[in-house]
Amino acid sequence: MNTALPIILLLLPVLVIVLLRVNAAFVFLALCLGDVLVQFAGHDAVTIFTGASLNAHVAASTIKLALLLLPAILTVLFMIKTVKQKQVLFNIIPAAGVGLLTALLVVPQLAPGLSHAITGSSVWQQIETYQAGLVAISTLVCLLFLWLLRPKHVGKEAKHHKA
Repeated sequence: MNTALPIILLLLPVLVIVLLRVNAAFVFLALCLGDVLVQFAGHDAVTIFTGASLNAHVAASTIKLALLLLPAILTVLFMIKTVKQKQVLFNIIPAAGVGLLTALLVVPQLAPGLSHAITGSSVWQQIETYQAGLVAISTLVCLLFLWLLRPKHVGKEAKHHKA
């Protein structure tokens, strides 16, 4: 089970993105936005929502996970079938980056017991060893995907199509 958890964390976003034909680059950016939310608004959100909660650590973990994942979940929901059928295979590469980034961002926000179970696995140790390079490559791939799949009807061509 130690090895299964990180693999599930890596593959689940990829499967969702591919099956729902969502542009993975947008989900990648939404995860980055969620991480910014956790960094800059996480503490205040936890303070507001937990108050005098008896189980404040679990509540804090849940709130931070919600801040992290909500932008990505909403992006998936609003962008279903935004990738053309012929581009689905090409979208798997940035989707893999989303899976990696999801795992790297989610695991530190989990409850300590679950987080420790994942970080103790050999799969996670490999991910951590190469995380800087993998995230850099994933970022570049997602940006390339955005640039290559931008709408082509810009400028004069768009005016001709409207008439």
